[in-house]
Amino acid sequence: MQSPSLKTRPSHPKSTPVLALLGLMLAGLALPAAQAQNSVWPTKPVKIVVTFTPGGAPDTLARVLAEKWGQTLGQTFTVDNRPGAGGNIGSDYVAKSPADGNTLLIATVGTHAINPALYSNMPYNHIKDFTPVSFLASTPNLLVVNNAVPAKNVRELIALAKKTPLNFGSSGSGTSIHLSGELFNTLAGVKMQHIPYKGRAQAVPDLLGGRIAMIFDNMPSALPLVKSGDVRALGVTSATRSAAAPNIPTIAESGLPGFEATSWFALMAPAGLPKDVQARINLEALRVLALPDVREKMAILGLDLAPGTPEALASLIQVETTKWANVVKESGAKPD
Repeated sequence: MQSPSLKTRPSHPKSTPVLALLGLMLAGLALPAAQAQNSVWPTKPVKIVVTFTPGGAPDTLARVLAEKWGQTLGQTFTVDNRPGAGGNIGSDYVAKSPADGNTLLIATVGTHAINPALYSNMPYNHIKDFTPVSFLASTPNLLVVNNAVPAKNVRELIALAKKTPLNFGSSGSGTSIHLSGELFNTLAGVKMQHIPYKGRAQAVPDLLGGRIAMIFDNMPSALPLVKSGDVRALGVTSATRSAAAPNIPTIAESGLPGFEATSWFALMAPAGLPKDVQARINLEALRVLALPDVREKMAILGLDLAPGTPEALASLIQVETTKWANVVKESGAKPD
């Protein structure tokens, strides 16, 4: 069963031109010059809100930004994890914060594309209540199963799901982890039960303990579990294999043609952020994501860094909102 409208690769901005320009800029950017601009941002401690528990891809990105900014910008940067409601709780907190650049959000495909279609009563408007700053990264999800699950590939998993009740966990309703499972249900013609958690930190112990059979987790957090042998990987959700795990086949090639879904993460601020502050934060995000040690670390984790302009991010959100609304409608997904 295939449905072209259910393909979900994000058309995020290309990183090469941005990084080339950034390299030229950084060549002449000395630390005193950066500190001199602190009158624009940051002027006091900055909080980076993550809408999930620690340990996942958005948390990793937030902590990298906080660490690198803290080393050079003369202010304190903290990561504030506010999980719940598929990311809506933390996002709503940022939406209602002062638009001064001192409260930022690691937005996800869930908070800024999926949730508006999934939840009937959103506490925030994902477009009007935020100022886009920069796309950060994308990553495939990784379908991993408890080692006791007898299926050794996607084809066997589908056959098993048609005979035996199975469930899959997620870091919350509306996340890409949840919708990857719903997309799998739709294309495979199965009805695996969705079990939502407040975050992956709560879901993983149940996966390891066998209380849930599988999870479509973000690559950066799932891959270490695969490498340690704690779980077994059946496939990546992207259209092509991941460079971080080239031996793991795609779900499409291993039994479910047409399957494709990718998670993405972006930096947002409350609506009304002054243009000069927006430009300053964007510049600093590009600087950090161009650092060789950051790019190397993210590549190992399976995160594809692709920073860009606020305008490109705004366009992406519009496109992704329409695309995921179709997925929600066709899959019949509901918040649990």
